[in-house]
Amino acid sequence: MASTFTGLGVQLMTTGEKAGTWGTLTNTNWNIMEQISGGYIEQDIAGGAQTTTLSVNDGTAGATLAHRVIKFTGSITGNQIVTIPLDVQTFYFIDNATSGAYTVQFKYASGSGGTVTWAATDKGNKIIYAAANDGTNPDIVDFGMGDVTLTGTETLTNKTLTSPKIGTSILDTNGNELALLTATGSAVNEITLANAASGNGPIISSTGETNVDLNLNPKGSGVLKSGTAAVKVAGKETIWVPAVAMYPASSNGCGDIAQTELTAQRPEVKALPFDASSDEYAQFAVAFPKSWNLGTVTFQTYWSVTGTNTGTVCFAVQGVAVSSDDTLDVAMGTAVANTALAASGTANDLMVNVESGAVTIGGSPADADEIFFNIYRDVSADSQTADARLLGVKIFFTTDAANDA
Repeated sequence: MASTFTGLGVQLMTTGEKAGTWGTLTNTNWNIMEQISGGYIEQDIAGGAQTTTLSVNDGTAGATLAHRVIKFTGSITGNQIVTIPLDVQTFYFIDNATSGAYTVQFKYASGSGGTVTWAATDKGNKIIYAAANDGTNPDIVDFGMGDVTLTGTETLTNKTLTSPKIGTSILDTNGNELALLTATGSAVNEITLANAASGNGPIISSTGETNVDLNLNPKGSGVLKSGTAAVKVAGKETIWVPAVAMYPASSNGCGDIAQTELTAQRPEVKALPFDASSDEYAQFAVAFPKSWNLGTVTFQTYWSVTGTNTGTVCFAVQGVAVSSDDTLDVAMGTAVANTALAASGTANDLMVNVESGAVTIGGSPADADEIFFNIYRDVSADSQTADARLLGVKIFFTTDAANDA
């Protein structure tokens, strides 16, 4: 009975044949099995659209299809098909190292079983099982590369990552930075993301310790936005106090509130007059919102003069906090003057001083206090010869809470 051959070319000798040649034939079989178990070979498939047939070499080593690792090489200028015979049953590690943006298909020589195809731009590796489970229509199956490789680029679909460790950045599909991650030693607080059922919004939460802030920090002059609108956040705020909300002090007080018509149906000046000969005072009071951080305040003064003198005007402000059940007979805090501003030289121009330095409120401010202010013209620090008509003052303060709850 004559020898037969496996699908990968191993010679199966019958008892009693090949006398005197068993050693040579057996060594050839071992060589074939060695290349099947771990052999590497390159197969050139360069050229236009074509089919490359990988044939078996019965009883001879060297057949491409009888190697475990196959590397496709060459410049391809059309879609390629690589086939193996129907009776081959093995698995391969195949590297598509061709150049040229065309597909490469690996399949059985005939039948309608499954095939494996590298996309036109896919120059990667595949683990392929040639499953001759059907003598007529066997399948070629892509096992996938298993674990993510250290240097490869993979797409993970429907995979659960349990406690993954991510480096310093997450990139978008174009390789650009999408998010940067900064590690903090011994961190105990973190962000928790939660989706939501119909009708509810998803949640971004600070978690960890009992009371944890959530910091969203725009860069430079950037602002926090929702859509195209800026989101109001705790920080610097203002209160406008018009002259009509002030009153001359009983001692060394400024003139009474006066209303001056410049031209009919145009803005009328309602102001407190402060003369140039001595420091004159007015007062007003503010109950700041509970969100005030109880710290220092600053101010800007709005004023005008009736003449053309270009001398400067300087105002100073001092304040004191009074709590419920405290005496109102308490000394003001230290006065702070703003930078003197020269009048324009044109009568009835609006003049606005720059923001002052920090004013410390006396009396240890607390929530729900009433803050009393003195405002006076500091004639020793200015040179204006006419009355300065105070139209109002803008008070700047800082909040550190989202609301007054």
